[in-house]
Amino acid sequence: MKKAIAIIVLMFVGTVMVGQNKNAKATLDVDGVCMMCKERIEKAAIKTKGVKSAVWNVETHELSIIYDERKADLAAINQSIADVGHDTKEIKATDEAYNSVHPCCLYRDEDVQKDHN
Repeated sequence: MKKAIAIIVLMFVGTVMVGQNKNAKATLDVDGVCMMCKERIEKAAIKTKGVKSAVWNVETHELSIIYDERKADLAAINQSIADVGHDTKEIKATDEAYNSVHPCCLYRDEDVQKDHN
């Protein structure tokens, strides 16, 4: 009987451990317009505990990340990016954070967008 219980417990623990991925991959849509935005976005993502890699594409506005699901979640990563002034699909940066970015990085401004095309 004890062996059966031990086996069931081990199977359960193994299943729970598989549920969290040590190297999860995700892609987030993040607004920005230039290489300064790229540096700021990637730095904000990397500074989030558990994020191992972050690469933002200026043309597609996609941030590809690799992170440890045991230490970080997508909500925290989105919030870190919004905190430095960049909108994601999930979280919009506050006006204060947005206005703190360099004037050439004001991606909500149509004139700035046209300048970067």
